[in-house]
Amino acid sequence: PIQSQGIITRDNVSVDVSAVAYFKVVDAVKSVVAIENVYAAIDQIAQTTLRKVVGQHSLDETLSETDKINLDIRAILDGITIEWGVQVTLVELKDIQLPDSMKRAMARQAEAEREKRAKIIAAEGESLAAAALGDASDTMMGHPLALQLRNLQTLVELGVDKNSTVVFPAPLMSTIAELGNFLAQESRAAVRPEPQPPIPVPAAVPNGTPAAESRP
Repeated sequence: PIQSQGIITRDNVSVDVSAVAYFKVVDAVKSVVAIENVYAAIDQIAQTTLRKVVGQHSLDETLSETDKINLDIRAILDGITIEWGVQVTLVELKDIQLPDSMKRAMARQAEAEREKRAKIIAAEGESLAAAALGDASDTMMGHPLALQLRNLQTLVELGVDKNSTVVFPAPLMSTIAELGNFLAQESRAAVRPEPQPPIPVPAAVPNGTPAAESRP
């Protein structure tokens, strides 16, 4: 096992990385004569190599390119330990510990990414719905009775819930215009009363005597 090492990545993020290395003795004489303690030597060189290789990568690369980092560490160790009669067969990163602040930042980033995807999906849905509504409106313009049938269907849907108030769909602008005309007529009628018809004047009597004039 390679003990956990405090490493600063290329983008200045502090992480604790531990790993494990497997090796085998290919030359027993060299492993005894060329090095005093092969196990302690491999442990020390593996720790320094781990810090060196991980420090050359950013945090995202460390998390996503572990296979490449493992191969780089193994290549460096093999170049050193082969003189000791030892061959490194496998190196694997075992654990990567992130600081709490970085964990919270990554969680916020993940939430923002999810929200972005949700907004894009909602916008695509709105676009498809708008296109479908445009096609439906064109069809209703060619078939006026289709709008009446749609209104009746809306009334049926509202009646299912036994609502006490029924909202009937109607053209909004024309309804507002008609209401405005009605109010204007009522206002004019209240300000100017209708003129009264004149009182008729009786005709002259047959004997030539003029009739009394009647005045209003």
